[in-house]
This record gives sequence, C-alpha cells and structure tokens, in this order.
Amino acid sequence: MSFSGTVKEELAAHISSARHCQMAELAAILHFAGGTCESGLHLCLETENEAVARKCFTLLKKTFNIETVVVTSRAAQGKTRILPDDKSEAKVIQALHLKDDRENRLRLDAPVNALLIKNSCCMRAYLRGAFLCAGSMSDPEKSYHLEFVCNTRPQAEQLQGIIQEFQIEAKIIKRKKYDVVYLKEGAGIVDLLNVMEAHISLMNLENLRIVKEMRNSINRRVNCETANISKTVTAAAKQIEDIELIRDRYGFENLPDNLRQMAEIRLEYPDAALKELGEHLEPPVGKSGVNHRLRRLSEIADRIRL
Repeated sequence: MSFSGTVKEELAAHISSARHCQMAELAAILHFAGGTCESGLHLCLETENEAVARKCFTLLKKTFNIETVVVTSRAAQGKTRILPDDKSEAKVIQALHLKDDRENRLRLDAPVNALLIKNSCCMRAYLRGAFLCAGSMSDPEKSYHLEFVCNTRPQAEQLQGIIQEFQIEAKIIKRKKYDVVYLKEGAGIVDLLNVMEAHISLMNLENLRIVKEMRNSINRRVNCETANISKTVTAAAKQIEDIELIRDRYGFENLPDNLRQMAEIRLEYPDAALKELGEHLEPPVGKSGVNHRLRRLSEIADRIRL
C-alpha cells in the first residue's frame, strides 16, 4: 500500500467521540465525494474507495442513527443512493446545510457551512474527511507533496483557510478544471498529519525524514570533502611545478633561506597539507606563514616564465 493509502486507512479508522465533530467530517465527505442522482433529488456517494464509503456509513449511523443502504437503480444513472428514504435524507440535508435555500437544490460543490466547523476540533474532523475523499500524498522517500483536489475555487479557498488556521502554509493552483490546495514542505505536512490526528503516519514520516536528511547531510559532507581534496591536490601540483621551475632555471641557492627551506620541504612532502608542511620547517610556522611563502615562490616562478 502507498504511503497515501496508509494515511487514509488510519484516518478512516479514527472516529471522533463528539457528535459535532462527526457531523463536520460527514459534511466534508459529502461535499468532496457526494453527488446527486434521480434529477438531483437524492444524495449519492461517488467513490471507489471502500474506506470512504465505510466511514460515511459509520458516521451516518452514529450521528443520525440511520441504517444506510446501498441502492443502485437505472433512474440513479448507475450511482449509489446512500439513504433509505426521503425522511432520513431530508434530516441529513437539513442538519448538514447541504441545500441552497435560494435555488432549492443540493449544492455539494459549495463550501461547508461555517456553523459546522466553528470549533478547532471540528476543523480537524473536516480535514480528515477532506483528505479521505480528495487528498493524496507522494512517497516521502522521493519528495514531499500533499494535496487536496477541489471541485470549485470557493471550496479550495475554504480548505486553504482552515489549514492556515493551524499556522500551516498551503497554496492553491489551477489544474485543468480543478483547484488544488497543496503543501510542499515536509515540516508543514508533518504538522497537518498531526492536526488530522494521523499520529502513526506522522511518526513513520518523521522517521523517513530523519533518514533522508541524514543521508543528504552525509552526501553534502562527502561532496564538500571531495571538492576540498581536489582543490588541495590541484594547488599542490601547481606549487611543485613552480618550485621545480625555480630549481632548474634559477637555483635554490639564490633563494632566501626561508623560501629555500620551504621549497625543499614541499618537494620532500608533495602530498602534505599546509599545516603539516609548517611542522616540518625550522622553526615551525602556521598555515598562514606556509601559504605566504608558497605564494612568494609562485610569484618568483611567474617572473621566470616571462
């Protein structure tokens, strides 16, 4: 199972104890995965995800004490009606504010009524339902990306606003006919999983992040050390080339004692670092002193080349 699927399984198993939170999550499920059938008269569930259907039926039972049935008819155009009778359906529609009073029709592509998500706990429940139906997450071993695919811009803006209520940055992008709310930062995704109370998935993600960041840190360090070694080897080769030129065309005997000693030590220890070279001098000198003498030798070599 994918990481995204694992998160959804955990969220599907989480049932809020408070009825108002159950209603907030049910409203999110019906807004993101609900539809209408029989000329828009009845509520249907449009999902192939068993976890979504199972959660929807469980919440209907707990919040309204309704035994859900699955009815597929030719009049429903192949869609699945989820409520057994008009009385039960009217009760759910009224409680979850699913009908547009001005147009007297179901509006499932509109934002969830603000009364259902006025509490922080209800916002958390809403986000669980939204992720179950419209959310997905990339494999965190490859990249950090979590998104919700919304049917309308108002729906996306409401979802973005709820996420930002928890101090988590979320952005919206248009993708074909959908508005997508997305997070790209690993820390933000961890925070959102915590908000949705997917604690097991959160710990799994944190473990993956630790391993990934440690691996990246080691790679950066190795690359840095490799670059430094390459730079040191190149510099040493140039120093030896300069010193050999001075020896062959100018003569060490014409150099000041400190430079002659430096030139001889460098030829004797071609692979040594500056600090080690300084320790071989009499008296010993530091890295800056060694570097200064080698630079002077390089300048002499450049004059000889002219």
